[in-house]
Amino acid sequence: MATGRLGLGETLGALNAALGQGGPLWFKETRARHLRARDFLAPRRALQARFGDQQVPEPVVTAVAGLQGPGVAPVLRCAPTPAGLALQLRRPAVFERVLSSVAAYAAPAAYAAPGPHVVLHCAALRSAPCTLRLSQLRAVLVADHLARALRARGVTVRLVPAARDPHMRTFLQQLRVEWPAASKRAATEAMRSRALAEHTSAHDGEVLPPGILGRVCLKELVEKQGRSAGYDPNLDSCLVTEDLLSLLAELQEAVQNWPEDSSSGVAGTPDPGTDSCIVVHVVSCEEEFQQQKLDLLWCKLDDQAPLRQKHLVCGPVKVAGGPGTLTAPEYYELRLAQVCKASALKHGGDLAQDPAWTEIFGILSVATIKFEMLSTAPQSQLLLTLADSSVSTKGTKSGTFVMYNCARLATLFESYNHSMEQGLYPTFPPVSSLDFSLLQDEGEWLLLFNSILPFPDMLSQTAALAYTAPGLHITAHTEMVCKFLVQLSMDFSSYYNRVHILGEPRPHLFGQMFARLQLLRAVREVLHAGLAMLGLPPLNRI
Repeated sequence: MATGRLGLGETLGALNAALGQGGPLWFKETRARHLRARDFLAPRRALQARFGDQQVPEPVVTAVAGLQGPGVAPVLRCAPTPAGLALQLRRPAVFERVLSSVAAYAAPAAYAAPGPHVVLHCAALRSAPCTLRLSQLRAVLVADHLARALRARGVTVRLVPAARDPHMRTFLQQLRVEWPAASKRAATEAMRSRALAEHTSAHDGEVLPPGILGRVCLKELVEKQGRSAGYDPNLDSCLVTEDLLSLLAELQEAVQNWPEDSSSGVAGTPDPGTDSCIVVHVVSCEEEFQQQKLDLLWCKLDDQAPLRQKHLVCGPVKVAGGPGTLTAPEYYELRLAQVCKASALKHGGDLAQDPAWTEIFGILSVATIKFEMLSTAPQSQLLLTLADSSVSTKGTKSGTFVMYNCARLATLFESYNHSMEQGLYPTFPPVSSLDFSLLQDEGEWLLLFNSILPFPDMLSQTAALAYTAPGLHITAHTEMVCKFLVQLSMDFSSYYNRVHILGEPRPHLFGQMFARLQLLRAVREVLHAGLAMLGLPPLNRI
């Protein structure tokens, strides 16, 4: 049997190469009604543009049907249809390849070569939590999620600034955000001297407000960078304070002094003038103008500042029918109160007094918040609805719904283990002995083809940042994991509600039961891995 992880990217690449030179034509089907007949399609119009009005040459069809190669899924048949060239995989073989090495599909593909070092700077963490706006909270969650996704791919990441405010550290722990705590303050003497020199040469004799060390002109840098770079043309000068210099010194230290590089095993000290280090400033739209000032000021005061600094600007957060002044801690407390209320209605009694349930309520509250904040592309405006329905397990778009299905999976396997201990079911056989041809329900293929098989590629896309693209701004796809987990939960819920997994304890039914359990083991692994990218632990009950 062939080994190695199957990949959608590898399969699509081989399919497109088989059609000859030109752009990609094939796409993966996702809808259940299409998957009943095919797994991939090259549309008829696209084929006509490639081959003219004639049919696709028979040798090409034969070549597609016989595709093989590393990561390429085995093909059952390829045939012309009114919709185009339709291809179906050998599904039992795909089930076997994937479900025999589940762990390989619960992680992203690592970079083939060591990637650049990345400094993620989140300006919002310089605020006190009591003043943290919802748009700033969104930036914090985006930065945390992006750091996890990058590290999962083997990228070395440093986070700036350190959370020095103890109240901020406590709030980040509540949100399950991993961020470095207070560290030794970096020396600012060199930057202070440079700032004073720039001030005296440009604004000699200016009377400064209290707490301001000097004013540094940025106009020349803006003109040098060019408006096409994306800097605001209204940037003129920057008032320099000790806090600002301290932050710049912390950024400078992060760029110049890296911990031991786990990918190479040597201490990494990237040259700031090369492509080996990228600084990504994750900011709310309200902070973008000030962040551009900081960016330029760093270049002005530090000759070794990175040549590439990118700005990931998060769109505004609007509250539907709620106060526009709601702070991040108030938002968290609201969601926590709603979760406690919903649980009291479901289970009865005051479970909030039970420490075990208190932790579960905290996780559910954070799951609700993170799915709300991260399910929309970070660059887009986000509209929040504060109604109690946002924490219901009946809604299919919420973090609570995902956690509910996580708990259902845990209950399923607990039930199997309990029945096995009672002697109703045998122990789980070796995976190599399972007959995956017994997986014939369309919901089973939907789970494997739309959720398990594409998961590594989806994680890789989440961590894909266009570092080398021109311009100041950068986009990220931090919405992909949340959307993926919601769709996975919907597909699993539909399948679980319709198919009885743990059947009668009769030997002739065990083969199908074990094949289905192995499929759902893979679903569980993918679900847990996706939640880990959000800093959320799996729940066994809800």
